Amino acid sequence: MGLRLSGGRRLQSPPGAVARPTPARVRLAVMNILSRRLAGARWLDLCCGSGVMACEALQRGVERVVAVERDRRIAAVAEANLAAVAAGLTDGGGFQVHQREVLAWLGQSCSAGPGGKPGRAQTPGFDLIYADPPYRAGLHGPIATAVAAGGWLNPGGLLLWECASDGLPAIPPGWQQDDCRRYGGTTVLLLSRASAAQDSAPAVLVPGGHEQPHKGDGNQTQHDAAKQGFDHGQQVREDQVHNSSTSGVPLATPRHQP
Repeated sequence: MGLRLSGGRRLQSPPGAVARPTPARVRLAVMNILSRRLAGARWLDLCCGSGVMACEALQRGVERVVAVERDRRIAAVAEANLAAVAAGLTDGGGFQVHQREVLAWLGQSCSAGPGGKPGRAQTPGFDLIYADPPYRAGLHGPIATAVAAGGWLNPGGLLLWECASDGLPAIPPGWQQDDCRRYGGTTVLLLSRASAAQDSAPAVLVPGGHEQPHKGDGNQTQHDAAKQGFDHGQQVREDQVHNSSTSGVPLATPRHQP
């Protein structure tokens, strides 16, 4: 079965069995959770795979999408899918696809733009950041740390982790969990930056309990279960940066920058 957006648009699927797209029910649930935040927002998609999550956001009115994917072939699929969605919008949002290892991309200096070009300091951050690295790669925490260190998330923004339900990553210092939604084998954690007071506050012990309480409900099993899936590629060489951008419709061939 081909890959389709929630609105029915057909997308290209990643080649081979390297990447597995996020299940449709999970995508739709995430878009519903974020519905009030999407219009005019800036979306960063890390380990974007086929770009399907970014495409869902783009067709719902985000102003700008930036997607990062290490695998060259899969990044090309993401670019084609985003271009197709942008071309079909009457007031299309822009996008860029960067073919690069995620931590290297996030580790750019705040005075440098994507690809190491000047201008990052003048470039706004992102309102919504979706991170879907390989579930067992141990990248969720390092990604959150790099996002915070680079100032990639705007004040009041959200970092979303897609991860395996049977192995939730630990939340690194400086972050707080706002929500946790489980869909069968896939869980989505919504994180925001913790205030200095919250980050340094001592643990609060609850009588009769053994764990520190946290914001959000980590066991929402009332949601429909979905097949475990994720949208990313296996890690390969980071020997190229692949950029494209669009700023209107109809979309012609995306521009490529070295």
